[in-house]
Amino acid sequence: MQKPVILVTNDDGVMAPGIRNLVHFMLELGEVVVVAPDRPQSGMGHAVTLEKPLRLEKISVDGDHMEFSCSGTPVDCVKIAVNKVLHRKPDLLVSGINHGSNSSINVIYSGTMSATIEGAMEGIPSIGFSLLDYRFDADFLPAKKFIQEIARNVLKNGLPSGICLNVNIPAVPEDQIRGVRVCRQAHANWDEEFDHRKDPRGRDYFWLTGRFELHENSNETDEWALATNYISLVPTQFDFTAHQIIPEIKNWKFDV
Repeated sequence: MQKPVILVTNDDGVMAPGIRNLVHFMLELGEVVVVAPDRPQSGMGHAVTLEKPLRLEKISVDGDHMEFSCSGTPVDCVKIAVNKVLHRKPDLLVSGINHGSNSSINVIYSGTMSATIEGAMEGIPSIGFSLLDYRFDADFLPAKKFIQEIARNVLKNGLPSGICLNVNIPAVPEDQIRGVRVCRQAHANWDEEFDHRKDPRGRDYFWLTGRFELHENSNETDEWALATNYISLVPTQFDFTAHQIIPEIKNWKFDV
């Protein structure tokens, strides 16, 4: 049987340890093609490059394993992979493994998940993987069998149109991971502050800082799952419409 084609991307850069591990995990499942940013692109959200050209460089070819670095954002990587590298939709897109959490409200800012959402917009079954460990030398091996099993399920069962998966993994030894919990995004936000400083020439500059604030403790959320050593799996969609409020707003009076 022909192997499935798996597109691998990320937002931490093509040489980040997270994507190097993900490539090896996926090579056991199919034919892998990597198109990833040539440098870290964390926090880029769904940004695309419009005002300068994209550079695409082939960095390795090894049998059924090809890799390209792209000068653009994670979303750029998905677009150019489908249109200029693969010339067709892959059977699966996986993004990550991100160094750090993309649970709860973080999904909005995440380059990892924006690449995943772009895959869903392209009609590709797509999964974003994140490990709750920001260290460069984070240990990704405890997550291997879970990542592969989730990917196998998506390859076998597919995903509904417009839906992708946001998977976050606690940074604990394999024997402490209690399983995979299908759940929803927790209600939370960042309480942001700007650290005001001056450079050696006396000019002002700012560093964005803040605290993550969780506003619920329901056992149905990704934050609860991760806090209790479950892998959280949140079905995610790019349709931002608040469907439940449409009937109420239709009753408004617009005197124009």
